[in-house]
Amino acid sequence: MKVLAINGSARMQNGYTAMILTPFLEGMKQAEAQVELFYSKQLNVSPCTGEFQCWYKKPGECYIPDSMQLVYPRLREADTLVLAIPVYIPLPGEMQNFINRLCPLIEPILSKRNGRTRARPHGNVKIRRIVLVSTCGWWEKGNFSTVLRTVKEIARDTNTNFAGALLRPHAGYLDKNKETTKEILGAARKAGFLLATEGKIPNYLLETIAQPLIAEEVFRQGENEQYRNLKREK
Repeated sequence: MKVLAINGSARMQNGYTAMILTPFLEGMKQAEAQVELFYSKQLNVSPCTGEFQCWYKKPGECYIPDSMQLVYPRLREADTLVLAIPVYIPLPGEMQNFINRLCPLIEPILSKRNGRTRARPHGNVKIRRIVLVSTCGWWEKGNFSTVLRTVKEIARDTNTNFAGALLRPHAGYLDKNKETTKEILGAARKAGFLLATEGKIPNYLLETIAQPLIAEEVFRQGENEQYRNLKREK
């Protein structure tokens, strides 16, 4: 398995997204997968200009001379794409640019599947599965809805398998309980290993990764009190 992972966190290796992504990738490496990791913040990825030259004039070729010219060959060779996206409003800007610039990978031959116009990757693109790793600050898993829908739609539009989502809500509480954090990170590592060896991630591991770390009402009370204390200090 060849894996290309894109970490879209502005905090890169120091963020909560990396806390989940790192053991996940380590699990795949343990299964002898070839893993390459990029940080979107370190890439110079310009916004798509919307001219669709990669679609109508030179299919499969993007004319913008930036970091994507380095990443495109890796994307074509990888069979697994891991998108690590923390929840912003809704996505980090660099990650939105990266996703939009995936267009040259798509062959401009359209078909109708399940009531929608869809396409497929070019023949030289080997991506067969897409995985989402995502963290958010608020309590509910529902806060992932936009990011999750976006990545699932990319998979559906390109006839690529969506292999699962490692979701970690209220990620700021990850390091509050060492035993639970150890369990979560272990589940992420095992998820990577099983994806590389069996091609799928069991639901029980995804549920372990997303398990509550604090009661919902206690979470909101604590967050609100922190803000009130900040206002008093001013």
